[in-house]
Amino acid sequence: MSLLSPLNPPPPAWKDARVWIVGASTGIGAATAKLLLARGARVALSARSADKLAEVAGDAVASGRAALEPLDFTDHASVQAAWARVHARWGGIDLVLVVAGTHEEIRAWELTDAKARALLETNLHGVIGTVAAIVPALLAQGHGTIGIVSSVAGYGGLPKALVYGASKAALINFAETLYLDLAPRGLGVALINPGFVRTPLTDRNAFPMPYLISADEAATEIVAGLERGDFEIHFPRAFSRRLKLLRLLPYRWYFAIVRKATGV
Repeated sequence: MSLLSPLNPPPPAWKDARVWIVGASTGIGAATAKLLLARGARVALSARSADKLAEVAGDAVASGRAALEPLDFTDHASVQAAWARVHARWGGIDLVLVVAGTHEEIRAWELTDAKARALLETNLHGVIGTVAAIVPALLAQGHGTIGIVSSVAGYGGLPKALVYGASKAALINFAETLYLDLAPRGLGVALINPGFVRTPLTDRNAFPMPYLISADEAATEIVAGLERGDFEIHFPRAFSRRLKLLRLLPYRWYFAIVRKATGV
């Protein structure tokens, strides 16, 4: 492989693509599902709320281009059963996007085991469990890409993100290692690191969110990155590049800049 070639194989033309999106009822997942359906892909949508999934899919269910697969992301048996139905429906899957996640502000003096376990169950264990369910079938079919949504919050420690940031940092490491294992076997792995995106989760934030973008803008960035064959799809670039540079500084400077920038 050339050092300048894409790290991932390009997806098939969207009109031929079979996609499963876990976490498709709101926010980035919903916007990406709508965009791929508009591009002609067949998309299976999963989340807890069947009603919200139906709203996202719209008329595409009647035409057979969308399938609704409600599931409990934290219940591995539920994920496995949904995956079996999705894979069987179209005889294979070209792209799985694991978008589901949650957020809760936690400071060190607010930390409890219960809060940490609840957040990690969704943001980390649910993602790993979904990947564990799908990898054997993707290896058997010999192609396909797994997209994992993490966050730029995983680049380095940030105030109020004590457990959230740790879960996202773990996902970054997980995706990197997953790529090392699966790329030689013909599978793609895409690590998706958004900055601030307007969603029901970020609507709860009571602080200024720099470079805030819409879920539709995020979906456009994700689809473009997949088409390019990127490993890491990070956006908005003006924000994510600053955080990448910040992480290169000595800790003394890093801590000082973060405190000044956040006021915390």
